[in-house]
Amino acid sequence: MGQPHPPFRFAKSRRLTRGIRRWATAAAGALALTGGLVAVGPQASAAGLTQVTGFGSNPGNLSMYAYAPQALPAGAPLVVALHGCTQNASDYYAHSGWPTFADRYGFALVLPQTSSANNANSCFNWFEPGDSARGQGEALSIKQMVDKAVAQYGSDSRRVYITGLSAGAGMTANMLAAYPDVFAGGSIGSGLPASCATSVSAAYTCMYSPPDKSPAQWGALVRSAAPAGTTSWPRVAIWQGTADTTVQPANATELRDQWTDVWGIGQTPSRTRSLTGGTTLSEYDDASGEPAVQVYSVSGMAHGLAVDPGSGPEQCGSTGTYYLDTICSSYHTARFWGLDGAGQEPGPGSLPAPTGLAVASTADTRVSLSWNAVPGAASYEVYRAGTKVGSTASTAYTDTGLATGTAYGYTVAAVDASGAVGAVSASVTATTTGYTPTCHTASNYDHTVAGRAYQSGGSTYATGSGQAMGLWNTFTTHTLKQTAPGYYVVADSGCSA
Repeated sequence: MGQPHPPFRFAKSRRLTRGIRRWATAAAGALALTGGLVAVGPQASAAGLTQVTGFGSNPGNLSMYAYAPQALPAGAPLVVALHGCTQNASDYYAHSGWPTFADRYGFALVLPQTSSANNANSCFNWFEPGDSARGQGEALSIKQMVDKAVAQYGSDSRRVYITGLSAGAGMTANMLAAYPDVFAGGSIGSGLPASCATSVSAAYTCMYSPPDKSPAQWGALVRSAAPAGTTSWPRVAIWQGTADTTVQPANATELRDQWTDVWGIGQTPSRTRSLTGGTTLSEYDDASGEPAVQVYSVSGMAHGLAVDPGSGPEQCGSTGTYYLDTICSSYHTARFWGLDGAGQEPGPGSLPAPTGLAVASTADTRVSLSWNAVPGAASYEVYRAGTKVGSTASTAYTDTGLATGTAYGYTVAAVDASGAVGAVSASVTATTTGYTPTCHTASNYDHTVAGRAYQSGGSTYATGSGQAMGLWNTFTTHTLKQTAPGYYVVADSGCSA
């Protein structure tokens, strides 16, 4: 967000009339002026930040930037950081303080970047189901960046985290809900609950007057966005200023309700303590007594990311537009995730990562893998999208019961005789063969909510094919045929699965 009004999304479709484009451009300019925003020029890479290309099909039309400290060992964590509106990857890298802790604690950073081609104010489209649901649009592009970084830097796929500011925080919440098998933790800075909005008009409501749902209702939105049967959830930090007039502080309460319900814990803090910068920290423990959800309430802070410039061990970042001098949120978030070596996530064992992981064969519902033996390994653990799916004493494994025509990412780790799990291998992607088409008849509104279509400028378009479907409402009905994962075509004349 990073502005007093929600972002508009129009450039995703090129079917808008020239007059509407002129109106949209003018409206976006007015919004920027009323928010006191500075126009963002061509992005220049900050020192150490490099652009990475070839990270996948990139259906969300995003750019990938990354930073890795020198001599970063295999099996190190990975942090994904999402900028706010009118910002870019270089801006977030320069101000947020994350590079400081990447160097100090040893982990890689990925900074996805959107642009005005996706959203007039360069916001991540957190309120568009076609961009924020699993396997679609910008959400899938970010997931592909994770896969690329894990392979490129040898990152531990079990220790991948995501954070964001404003619109980036809204997208962070949706990514945590859609990909709990990918992210071990998240941090939502001046953001909103997952699936709070599925349209521009709903975005206004969420930002200024969030729906007062019960914890169970909020939690259900996360569970419905996640893969069926998910039982393991990311640990979530929530940062909110009490004087934020862009994203009302009530959003932090709804976020707390959402994620404590997902974890199956109550909404009464296990403990509360005071930190620097007028910050109050409330922690909510899981069944083992470890914090699963944290809420940081920063007294008097407006809309933005909390930073604390200086050279002290708990200080970080630099001030700027929407980077506010209060407390170093990146430091406390990194410690919450255990990136300093003192958190909940165990580090890898002494065994090195297996090499030579390859796809031996694929079929419609199975994938067979092979890899090189690791000296001293008693067994191996196999991970699909960061979640353990099996163990084997051999250097081969077959994963079964998969969906047809679907891409899956795999990594492998060796286990020694004491049970200690070693470093995780580079990832490999396997795509099952075949695809079973499905047919869906519903209103344009329901298609959009389900992610089969997206709306832009009041009109509806089929996800994937981009075919026009008419006005976005509950009265216009179409039949859509899914012909491939994330790809739908209009099939009103007849649809056979």
